[in-house]
Amino acid sequence: MAGSMSMGSDVVAVLPEVLLLVGALVALVGGSFTPREQQWRVRLVTVAALVASAVAAGFGLASPAGPVFSGTYDVDTATGVVRLVVASSTLLVIGLGVEEVAGHRQESETYALLLLSSTGAVVLGGAADLLVLVVAFLLGSIPLYALVGQARTGAAAEGAMKTYLLGALLGIVLMAGVTVLLGVGGGEAGYAGLTAALAGAPAGAVAAGAVAVLVGLMFKAGGVPGHFWVPDAAQGASVTAAAFLTTVPKVGALVAVFRLVEAMPAAVDVQLVVAVLAVASMTLGNLAALGQTAVRRLLGWSTVSQVGYLLLPVAVVGRTDLAEPALLFYLAAYAVTNLTAFAVVAALPGRESLEDYRGLGRAHPCLAGALLVSLLGLLGTPPTSVFLGKLLVATAAWDGGAGWLAVVLVVNTVASLGYYLRWCAPALTFATPVDRSPTVRRWAFQAATLGGVSSILILIVVSR
Repeated sequence: MAGSMSMGSDVVAVLPEVLLLVGALVALVGGSFTPREQQWRVRLVTVAALVASAVAAGFGLASPAGPVFSGTYDVDTATGVVRLVVASSTLLVIGLGVEEVAGHRQESETYALLLLSSTGAVVLGGAADLLVLVVAFLLGSIPLYALVGQARTGAAAEGAMKTYLLGALLGIVLMAGVTVLLGVGGGEAGYAGLTAALAGAPAGAVAAGAVAVLVGLMFKAGGVPGHFWVPDAAQGASVTAAAFLTTVPKVGALVAVFRLVEAMPAAVDVQLVVAVLAVASMTLGNLAALGQTAVRRLLGWSTVSQVGYLLLPVAVVGRTDLAEPALLFYLAAYAVTNLTAFAVVAALPGRESLEDYRGLGRAHPCLAGALLVSLLGLLGTPPTSVFLGKLLVATAAWDGGAGWLAVVLVVNTVASLGYYLRWCAPALTFATPVDRSPTVRRWAFQAATLGGVSSILILIVVSR
């Protein structure tokens, strides 16, 4: 009886995840019986599931349940933030993609895939067990492959193939790392006992296993060395899928990296590996973005660089109390800011290059304002929320004894000026607008406006 009561309370504790999964199943099955012209009903189901999950996450954040399911899953503040950010981000993705997805022959499947991948991202962020980590990785990755390839174009096929091949390869690497850690740790999979189990294990084997798992998670985060798929997928997929894949998966993945590094024994300096990956991601992402003229490919490389910034607090896990709050705030700020940029792109179909945005401020001042907020936000300037996020992660790195990482962040931020301003400059000129999109998509326009305002409001609310 006590066991059944405990199981019942555990299920209640993970209600946000259950709601996402149930919503995905209803969308998948219900869409099969819904006429194509009435697929909007599936969209309503999807939105309802996301809203319900966010509300449940809000209540759960007020009183975290702690470890559940025999300690294999953590329902704590970090999991609560991941739940809220994932649900809110997916809602914004659906908003910016209404016109693009509506009427598509795979509309209901799109919503089901978004919910399934969102569920995987949330479970990845809350996983406190190596085996749960593997399941969450697969649950979040497999729907992603289908989302990228749905556009049915040559570019989408290339992006889907690269995403699948790299995901399969690094998924195997991750599982190999888990196998090594289980082997040298005496079969202990839970993070709570993993630190002690690995304390007496050979340091080289522990390091090899941990690095393999980290490399696998970098595929989900979109950071070096698992970043190769991101630019191609961002450019080839639909705008809806591109916005989702550059935002939602990394929310769960980076919190998963944080938890894994925290569970490693002190004798193995995994933080140094994370620091190297952070520098490589931010530097390579920025250097590659400097030469881009296609807006979605530019945003793809931008997201690679952002992973580098987000890894800074992970590199000082256990050395400062600022690490976790800095990571969680930056994730929330980045999500809304990045999605705002994609919402502007979605609102103006047909504008694929930087030059296509010339005169945007004259033709569509509200969209130009949202674009300016998002790009300056990704750059990290006030009054946007990412400015505070960068300040927090730099402070955490400095406080954790890795001041050199803060210096690298500043240098890379200055370097990123080159490509963000190359987009802002033509968009804000009063030259004759380039007429690439005679109509503006209304839902995407509203999503861009909401995202731009939210990016600033988050900073104001937190500052108070």
